[in-house]
Amino acid sequence: MYRISILCCLCVITQLTVAQHLYKSPSAPVDDRVKDLLSLMTPEEKIGQLCFPTGWEMYAKTDVNSVMPSDLFRERMQVMPLGGFWATLRADPWTQKTLQTGLNPGLAAKALNELQRYVVEHTRLGIPLFFAEECMHGHMAIGTTVFPTGLGQGSTWNPTLIRQMAEAIALETRLQGAHIGYGPILDLAREPRWSRVEETFGEDPVLTAKLGASFIQGLQGKDIHNGRHVYSTPKHFAAYGVPSGGHNGQQALIGMRELFSDHLLPFKKAVDTGVKTVMTSYNAIDGIPATAHRFLLKDMLRSQWGFDGFVFSDLGSIEGIAGTHRVAPDVKHAAAMALQAGVDADLGGNAYGKNLTQALEEELVTMQDIDDAVANILRMKFEMGLFENPYIDPDQTTRLVRSEAHRQIAREVARQGVVLLKNSDNLLPLPKEIASIAVIGPNADNIYNQLGDYTAPQERTHIVTVLDGIKKTVSPHTVVRYAKGCAIRDTTQSNIDEAVRIARQSDIILLVVGGSSARDFRTEYIETGAATVGTHRDEIISDMESGEGYDRSSLDLLGDQEKLLDALAATGKPLIVVYIQGRPLNMNNASEKADALLTAWYPGQEGGHAIADVLFGDYNPAGRLPISVPRSIGQLPVYYSLGRQNNYVEESSSPLYAFGQGLSYTDFKYEDLSIKEGEDHVQISCTVTNTGGIDGDEVVQLYIRDNVSSVVTPPLQLKDFQRIPIGKGKSEKVEFIVKHDDLTLYNQYMQRVTEPGEFTVMVGAASNDIRLKGSFRIEE
Repeated sequence: MYRISILCCLCVITQLTVAQHLYKSPSAPVDDRVKDLLSLMTPEEKIGQLCFPTGWEMYAKTDVNSVMPSDLFRERMQVMPLGGFWATLRADPWTQKTLQTGLNPGLAAKALNELQRYVVEHTRLGIPLFFAEECMHGHMAIGTTVFPTGLGQGSTWNPTLIRQMAEAIALETRLQGAHIGYGPILDLAREPRWSRVEETFGEDPVLTAKLGASFIQGLQGKDIHNGRHVYSTPKHFAAYGVPSGGHNGQQALIGMRELFSDHLLPFKKAVDTGVKTVMTSYNAIDGIPATAHRFLLKDMLRSQWGFDGFVFSDLGSIEGIAGTHRVAPDVKHAAAMALQAGVDADLGGNAYGKNLTQALEEELVTMQDIDDAVANILRMKFEMGLFENPYIDPDQTTRLVRSEAHRQIAREVARQGVVLLKNSDNLLPLPKEIASIAVIGPNADNIYNQLGDYTAPQERTHIVTVLDGIKKTVSPHTVVRYAKGCAIRDTTQSNIDEAVRIARQSDIILLVVGGSSARDFRTEYIETGAATVGTHRDEIISDMESGEGYDRSSLDLLGDQEKLLDALAATGKPLIVVYIQGRPLNMNNASEKADALLTAWYPGQEGGHAIADVLFGDYNPAGRLPISVPRSIGQLPVYYSLGRQNNYVEESSSPLYAFGQGLSYTDFKYEDLSIKEGEDHVQISCTVTNTGGIDGDEVVQLYIRDNVSSVVTPPLQLKDFQRIPIGKGKSEKVEFIVKHDDLTLYNQYMQRVTEPGEFTVMVGAASNDIRLKGSFRIEE
């Protein structure tokens, strides 16, 4: 007690002393404020600013309506004031925060206010904290809106809608007191066995770049001071989505040309968009750990691209330099390598917090290395205005988080992300007056199986399952029968006979199968928060087969799902199959036996409404695949830009469903291709006509081929796209502007150039459905 009292008295005295310093002046230039504050900080205070530990243990609920800083928080702030915390409001089985032990939005706002107040009032310099939260498909906290995961967002092919969604996520996050939102995911998903495919926008760099830029614009807004936006943290830098063998975090065995041409393109677009933070990845690239990659993080990201924010490590990735990759003898040397490579903030805080002081003493790093990193973080705190306005208004939080407007956005993203893959004899849309329908399957009425990884615990009333959506859409006279049929993985829960019985009694069968990223409290986790496969504490096998840490060796439906599908198909009743999934699972059997086939990926809290809207014609589907659906794992890799390959002995080399593919309830005709060459660009246009009987959206896709190039280039490259609404019988002119800079390649000397020559233009409805072709030349 005596020691704490002395410290508190010293803090008060010191605060009176520093009150007159320049860094306290809102009118002073930011760089001058940063320089002044750095001059006042001790080495320990500087190192503390680089540390972002996990935050969910930093608060204590005193009753249902109040919260205060925990003893652990107070202790940490007295020993070493920190730069910020990560996932303070996160709730899931890893954090052991439930609907009862976690914080609702109003209480969350109060909690972060109290933590911020303690730091501002009870530490020597009063430097406010940064709070960073997971925001990939909604703020991962209790009571927030849950949007579709990345593949569902990617299937919309709609940058404007993704920006609108991100604005809603930013508002909900900022109103609870956080300042940084982790997202979007800019990894290219070219290895579908990988556990985190669901988080991505798909396999293509241009689609990912355009959607990612819109996501970043939505999170950050135009004015970071307005209390409605957060700094965006795209991840994972870089080439994280192509791990060898599909194993999460393993090496990316790719060349520099592929790295620069494809995997770095979305991040370059993010920097051009003005992104303020970036997160490194766990993997190594050609033998160099991404979190120690000085060339990528300093020479390229900062010097060449002009990035002016700060770089996060991923959780534990600094320790991984030594432990996983073994390119450093211990964590101390790993911390020095990361800092010198350009990693400013240590997510987790232990690598820097426990080692940089000694590394400084041993001259493994310099004070200038530390000052540069601290300055990058402080600058952004000043730019956000945290020194002047560190608190938020909890009353706004309770009013605006998970508002009706945000729920409608979630429904719209889910609707636009549903992809119709088969519709024999125009079975869909169904009449709402249908006499009876059997809704069957492990994902027909399971709230968590449709939400994806990085989702907080949910109140049942906030989630609309497929069964819910069907019941709310059909007429009051329609008989809706339900049977689970089987689980995703566990075969002891199967009751296929019951499913067949209700199917025979019904006019239509709707089967909802797929996968799950639903974590539960029986799952064990490693220190990074990734789930550990096969470590459940009882005999029931969970549904989880996707989500971080759940890599697959096959893409088959697990458990008895195929048996269930076969049994229902054998009834002879019209069969609609919907996949709710986190990766492109095997659809061969469903493609053959179903009369209609759709994928909704993980469609979020409004997924049931969205799927029902499509099935019953309240919404004309226009989702397009952002990732190829293989016939088997033996085809991998099968992403579209590899082009046409020779067939295998056993099967075709083409994917079952191609990148960009998706059906509508109407038809579109393409004509009047026009190509006009400008001085530094090409203007390409065509006319698209809705020749069917209802209004609908068409996703017009522009692909280009460099016919002869000095290095190998893809035979088909998406360069632009537009999702446009076209009324029945109406025509729309679609225009694209392709700059010569969009046609660059990395030549034999790794120089980024646009080479002269002939280019083929291909405009169509999918990568395998080209409707118009033409060409143009770029002269010497």
